[in-house]
Amino acid sequence: MIEAAQFVEAARSRGFEWYAGVPCSYLTPFINYVLQDDSLHYVSAANEGDAVAVIAGVALAGKRGITMMQNSGLGNAVSPLTSLTWTFRLPQLLIVTWRGQPGVSDEPQHALMGPVTPQMLETMEIPWETFPTEADQIAAALDRAIKHMNETGRPYALVMQKGSVAPYELKGGGAMPAKHALPVAQAKWTGRTPDQLPTRQQALERVIEATPAESTVVVASTGFCGRELYALDDRSNQLYMVGSMGCVTPFALGLALARPDLNVVALDGDGAALMRMGVFATLGAYGPANLTHVLLDNGAHDSTGGQATVSGQVSFANVAAACGYADAVEGDDLATLDSVLAAARERAKGASGVAGTRFVRLTIRRGTPDGLPRPTITPPDVKTRLMRHIGALAK
Repeated sequence: MIEAAQFVEAARSRGFEWYAGVPCSYLTPFINYVLQDDSLHYVSAANEGDAVAVIAGVALAGKRGITMMQNSGLGNAVSPLTSLTWTFRLPQLLIVTWRGQPGVSDEPQHALMGPVTPQMLETMEIPWETFPTEADQIAAALDRAIKHMNETGRPYALVMQKGSVAPYELKGGGAMPAKHALPVAQAKWTGRTPDQLPTRQQALERVIEATPAESTVVVASTGFCGRELYALDDRSNQLYMVGSMGCVTPFALGLALARPDLNVVALDGDGAALMRMGVFATLGAYGPANLTHVLLDNGAHDSTGGQATVSGQVSFANVAAACGYADAVEGDDLATLDSVLAAARERAKGASGVAGTRFVRLTIRRGTPDGLPRPTITPPDVKTRLMRHIGALAK
């Protein structure tokens, strides 16, 4: 058994200062230790997949992070682990608890996941070893993880058995983001008919115009959003998500938190936003003022044939406001988008403004231009280009 401080401080000396995760009783000492150290950063995610995406954003910023989860949460994390961190080569250290480990008595819900945990990691091509239980094992385990991460750009897992870490008391509830008064969501509907709504192309043109490459990063959701942005103007400050549907906002959150000098714009879609609505609460709690969440809502899964989503029944701005975003507005006019992007630019210049993340949902027309190309730049190359652009690559 080791002390939480022994592992966390050894990790800190190797550059690991960012943590995200979902609690497990095995992880309690770590989380309690990190929460009570102001020089470390912990994001309490709504689910394990969001936590993986947050730390992937930290990796995009050129920094090291750790995602912590119970092994039952591996199911929630499969999508970002297989189509975000693996695809873009964004490394992170995973600490996965081994509930239901064969031969160890546990609750019935862990009876299947316990035996298959190693196979799940191996199927996802994530090398793993058991978490160190002696102080003199810690450094070597971390160094093996870092070596793999540096050589492959992909995650490495430490699987934590019961009783690996001594208890560590949480005093005062731990450091949580300061609460602020909830905003009143604004609705700016003009009553336009579907064929009068702005197109995605028009919205993306406004985004490009309002996001200068020298100070802004634009992360576009998977599907036609990223493809159309690429077709309009393939800039070095842009990243086009593939797969990992719904992860664009926690990914952008990790980047924005780790790089407060950058203005980060997350381009979301209605289908993706509906898939992971828990992240609205995470962004409301942790979202910084240098992050802007733009949701382009056409009421359809456009890239898979135009099947309708249920977004017409949802007031995303009210959801964002209720979750604690600093500002939330929705409408069907490009001027609404323009005003939010302009406010974000003023914040980037150092002007006073809201102290959290802004949200705008713009209702757009269905449909996509004919012959829309797929990006020819590979995911690892677009990642490397962006990291080079923001100075995040090691010299």
